[in-house]
Amino acid sequence: RRPGAAARMEEEEEGEGGGGRAATASPAASARFVRCLYAVGFLDLFGVSMVVPLMNLHIKSLGASHTVAGIIGSLYGIMQLFTSTIVGCWSDIVGRRYSLLACILLSALGYFLLGNSTTVFLFAISRVLVGVFKHTLSISKALLSDLVSERARPLVMGRFNAASSVGFILGPVVGGYLAEFKGGFYQTAFICASIFLLNGGLVWMLPWSEENTSNRNHYQDKETNSFSAKSNHEHHLKSATSRTVTNSSFFQSPWIQVATVLKKIKGIACSNLWDVFLVRFLMSVAILLYYSNFTLALEERFGVKPLFSGYLMSYSSALGVLAGCLLGPITRLYGHNTYRLLLHSSTFTCTLILLYASAPSIWMVILSSTFLAFSTTIGRTCIIDLELTVGGNEASGTLLGVGQSVTSVGRIVAPLLSGIAQEFSPCGPPSLAVGLALVAIVIMNANKQKYRSQGSVKLKNQ
Repeated sequence: RRPGAAARMEEEEEGEGGGGRAATASPAASARFVRCLYAVGFLDLFGVSMVVPLMNLHIKSLGASHTVAGIIGSLYGIMQLFTSTIVGCWSDIVGRRYSLLACILLSALGYFLLGNSTTVFLFAISRVLVGVFKHTLSISKALLSDLVSERARPLVMGRFNAASSVGFILGPVVGGYLAEFKGGFYQTAFICASIFLLNGGLVWMLPWSEENTSNRNHYQDKETNSFSAKSNHEHHLKSATSRTVTNSSFFQSPWIQVATVLKKIKGIACSNLWDVFLVRFLMSVAILLYYSNFTLALEERFGVKPLFSGYLMSYSSALGVLAGCLLGPITRLYGHNTYRLLLHSSTFTCTLILLYASAPSIWMVILSSTFLAFSTTIGRTCIIDLELTVGGNEASGTLLGVGQSVTSVGRIVAPLLSGIAQEFSPCGPPSLAVGLALVAIVIMNANKQKYRSQGSVKLKNQ
């Protein structure tokens, strides 16, 4: 396959300035880079999950009332809502390396302040700082999207989610053990900050030169599947130019970066992705409603202890890790048709929540929780892949940031809806979740022609 003129010039410059590094790039380099990102995701959620379960106890030990504790507890979600899109877009402009390092180090500072929070005010400041900059997983996913092909993206995203979930399973165990010691919360927070510093060192030592070379080759391979040589050449010029701008824009004026961020956000807001984000919002709220009163509902309906509910949720989390590892064979079974897989997984999720809401025995709840772990993990990965497929990879950080903001809105809305629904019945929240999931399925069916005819060429070829 013969590359275009721009590609040849770029390869010659790389060969002269980089000692023939382009010629030595191989799939092994990309695989090594991806495995390092799996470790970043694992350490990230491992550190966070050590601290999060202990926060409510700590804020109350500082003398905060229930109302103040609730307000401070919501600061993280509110900050995430307003900053996810901005930070994701900023990562498109300055590059993944600098934005990821900045978010990791500033998050480490936030957890360090949390470890020194002897007053409610310091606790609140630390939560605001973490809420603004804790977008490390979103940027890592955008980096994975830049690195791998569209066909391999669901598999890689699934494995990344699985690695992160393992950290989320192990973290609370370690944090609970440390909390038994005197000053355990402060020690746990300092360990979490140290883990983020370790993550920052890992990101700094990643083979970014190999990633850039492999990413360039990935773009060249993508272009060979286009319809015309002219479009190939124009697309390559656009991609090469955008990467050059991204690598140098970290040193541009902050005002230029702000203007570029606002322009990108406006472009996403004026795009035709509203239905994709609406489906993500509805399914997120539905799943949050399912878990909102899970422990209380099981105790009221079946008389089981909260300890059993905790074991059941850990069991579901472990199955979610397995589902992430099995995502590759499942996507191949569906011929890499992300839309169809998302539609079926959402329908399955809706059916399982309905089964849970009407379960006559605890064994039916266990059965629904078992399969729900698979359907929700697959659905979460597919909706991200669909966003990137329809929206394109040129602004993957912005798209993932908008999606994270949509999920943050769901986290704010779901507790309110759950409280209202519980006034009628313990099964009220999951029953409402079934209705919202049905609306999402109807929207996907109404727009199926769009998913088949728009987006990337690969989606149509697959």
